[in-house]
Amino acid sequence: MSPKLLTVPQAMAALQVSRWTLYALIRSGELDSIVVNVRCRRIPESALNDYVTRLCEEAA
Repeated sequence: MSPKLLTVPQAMAALQVSRWTLYALIRSGELDSIVVNVRCRRIPESALNDYVTRLCEEAA
């Protein structure tokens, strides 16, 4: 089974952030993503889960 890949709008909705914020997280390396073709960016669901887990651990 292949990992689930989220589109930018799906990841934005999951994190409840703006497009600008999502791309800032990707640029800073805090959130992993992959590029499919030239202009098609996807965020692995596991990367999103890892990011949220890190945030929760830092807050604790």
